[in-house]
Amino acid sequence: MPAAPEPPPTPATTGAPAAGRPVDDSDLVPTRERLAAAVAEAPPEEEYGPVHDFATDFDHTDEAWVADPYPIWDELRETCPIAHTERYGGAWLPTRHADVSAIANDTENFTSRSVVVSRGRPPIELAPAGIAPPITSDPPFHAAARRLLLSVMSPKAVADLEPSTRAYCRELIAAMEGRDVVDAAVEYAQHIPVRVIANMLGLPESDGDRFRGFVHGILEGVSKPLEERVEVFLELFEYLTPQVEARQAEPRDDLISMLIASEIDGEPITPFHVTRTVALLLIAGIDTTWSAIGASIWHLADHPDDRERIVRDPALLPTAIEEFLRAYAPVTMARLVRDDFEYEGCPMKAEEWVLLSFPAANRDPEAFDRPDEVLIERAPNRHAAFGLGAHRCAGSHLARMEIRVALEEWLAAFPSFRLADPDAVRWSAGQVRGPRALAVEVS
Repeated sequence: MPAAPEPPPTPATTGAPAAGRPVDDSDLVPTRERLAAAVAEAPPEEEYGPVHDFATDFDHTDEAWVADPYPIWDELRETCPIAHTERYGGAWLPTRHADVSAIANDTENFTSRSVVVSRGRPPIELAPAGIAPPITSDPPFHAAARRLLLSVMSPKAVADLEPSTRAYCRELIAAMEGRDVVDAAVEYAQHIPVRVIANMLGLPESDGDRFRGFVHGILEGVSKPLEERVEVFLELFEYLTPQVEARQAEPRDDLISMLIASEIDGEPITPFHVTRTVALLLIAGIDTTWSAIGASIWHLADHPDDRERIVRDPALLPTAIEEFLRAYAPVTMARLVRDDFEYEGCPMKAEEWVLLSFPAANRDPEAFDRPDEVLIERAPNRHAAFGLGAHRCAGSHLARMEIRVALEEWLAAFPSFRLADPDAVRWSAGQVRGPRALAVEVS
């Protein structure tokens, strides 16, 4: 599922390379000296207060948005379907499915160089690969960068990962034995994608807490001071760089080694490209699936009729998962406006953000019947949870497998469960939404 790390803000530069071929990025590798200089040169940061009008001053980290964004999107869709804010240097928010789809598919006017809204923009020199190829890559480079991952994300490759995923889910559930209340997010959902991605990349499973720290700092900490964000990015690259260098010296049977041996247009990809793609897989592969598993368990805990139907008829689960993905789509992506451009009467300026809310698109009554109802038998269900356009998630088969196995094992162990305290559920902030505290009573 798509979401990607963004680099800390750096001074804007001009003179982007040709779209089809990235520059030699060896001199773009982040270092403490370069990022310290960027912090020193950055303008003073504005303090953002609570939002009072989401049509003219929205903020996706605002407490009201984090707690329950759905009524906000519904109101905007009726009154101001493309909202604007001056926060984060200027951003737009389309809420209709048609607009989200149109912008996601328009690679001429919108660049994917940056996909996580924050206070800064990555240097233009990183184009066309971007900071986390392929999700931050623009055409035509994007297609080649994406192809590097397709074989390891194919249905057959994913099927090979199912037995170990299922065994780990059972191991996590066994650790809860004998307790009446467990946290389905902290003790279950967050661990599953960490184990799967760590094994694919050949990274130590014991570093799970560190991986989750990267996720929190990069995806949820977008409004934090620049110095704090710089430190998170440095820690991420300082962790990954030795891993890549070790595979250069001695290849292993893992995804990092496969990437090192890969080529684009007959040319080896650079170690920095490999590191950036691994960062994407690590961050995106964990948070998005973790959030989807947690939201599905939250729904089943809060809707006993749906839970009982699936327990009685497990064949309903695949269709129900698609509906959970539609109704609780975890991922919102972003684009940058390439040049000054007017879209549907909105005067978008170069380097302004466009926040592509796939969750809002999935709740549009023009695209879905009874969109605010969760109908576990809904079919067909052409939801946008995995994105729209060329950047649709390359890991959708992997995510679906992890969600299905996690729910199958959870329901087998706990056919009856409910929220211990609905008011105590806590959701993540930023562009990936899922429960972070989810205490449930199990029997």
